[in-house]
Amino acid sequence: MKDLWTVKYRPESLDEIVGNEQSLDMVRKLAMSNNLPHFVFHGPENSGKSSTAFALAHQLYGEGYERNLAYFNASDFFEQGKSYLVRDKRFIRIIGTDDPKKINKSVINIFKDIINEYAGMPPVDSDFKIIFIDNAESLNSDSQHALRRIMEKYTASSRFILSTTQPSKLISPLRSRGLQLFFTHVSDDKLANFISTIVDAEGLQINSDGIDALVYHARGNIARALNTLQIASVQSADESIGPQQIYDSTLGEQSENIASLFESITSKNILEARKYIDALILEEGLSGQEILLQLHKVTVNSNEADDIIAKWVTKIADTDFYLTESANDRIQLEALVAGFCQ
Repeated sequence: MKDLWTVKYRPESLDEIVGNEQSLDMVRKLAMSNNLPHFVFHGPENSGKSSTAFALAHQLYGEGYERNLAYFNASDFFEQGKSYLVRDKRFIRIIGTDDPKKINKSVINIFKDIINEYAGMPPVDSDFKIIFIDNAESLNSDSQHALRRIMEKYTASSRFILSTTQPSKLISPLRSRGLQLFFTHVSDDKLANFISTIVDAEGLQINSDGIDALVYHARGNIARALNTLQIASVQSADESIGPQQIYDSTLGEQSENIASLFESITSKNILEARKYIDALILEEGLSGQEILLQLHKVTVNSNEADDIIAKWVTKIADTDFYLTESANDRIQLEALVAGFCQ
C-alpha cells in the first residue's frame, strides 16, 4: 500500500479543513490579527483538532513551520513512560541517556524539564512559537499545575495549544488559560462531498451506494472514511467500489478483544470483562469512546433479541455521554459491564 491517505490528504491550510466552521473562523481571525491566545481544542477523536493546530502553524510560519512548532503527545509521556522517552531522539540531550534504567528522575519531572526547555527557546523569525500538547487529558494533576506555571512564565514567546477528548480532566486553572474551542465530526453531506474529491483525485470507481455505505460507516469521522476507502481501493483493484467492498474493508477494523469483551459480558463474567478492558486500553491504546463504538457495532450485529439489543444500546449511549465528563475511562467502562451483567 502507498502512503496513508490520512497523511497524504492532511490539510495544509485552515481553508482546506472540512467542517467545524465556527471554531475555524475564530482561529482564522485570531491568526490574521497576529494576537494569538493559548487554545484548548476539545472534541472526539479524529474531529480535526490536530489538523487545525498543524494548519495554523503552517499558515503562520510558512513552509518551515516546524522550526516554530513543538509537538508532544501527553499519552506517550504518561502511559508509555521512560521507554518512550529514550526512543524520542529529541529528549536524549535533556535526559542524558538512552537507557531507561539509568533515568533517575520521575516522568513528571522530565516532562517539566522538556516543556520548560522548549518553551524557553526563542522563536525563529516570529514573535512567538507554538507548543502543541495532544491528548492533554493524560496529564496528571501535578503536571497540569506545572504546565500552567510554564504557560504563565513564557506567555510572551510561546503559545500553547492543548488538545483533548475530555476537557473535564483538565484542571480549571489550566482550562482558563486558553480559549476553548469545540470540534466535532463532520456532517454526512460534507463527508460525502469530501469523499467525492478523493475519489476524483485517486481515479477510483465508486457508485453512489458505495459512498452512502462509507458515509454510514464513518459517521462523520474523516480519518475512518479515508482509511476504509483506501483499503477498499486496494482490495477492489480495478472494480467499482460498492457497499459490499466497503463492508469487506471494515471487517479487519474490529479488535479481537472487543469480541472477547462482548462474550464475557453476555456470559456475565465481570472479571474476564475487566481483563479485556485493560487489554484494549493499555495494550491497544484505544480510548473509551473507540471501545464503545466497536462494542456498539458488535451489539447491534449480535443474535440477541431486539428488546435486549435496544436496552444494551441505550446503556452504551449513556456511557458515551458519561465519558465526555469522566475522569477515568476504565471506571465508566466497568460500570457499563456491571450494567450489562445485571
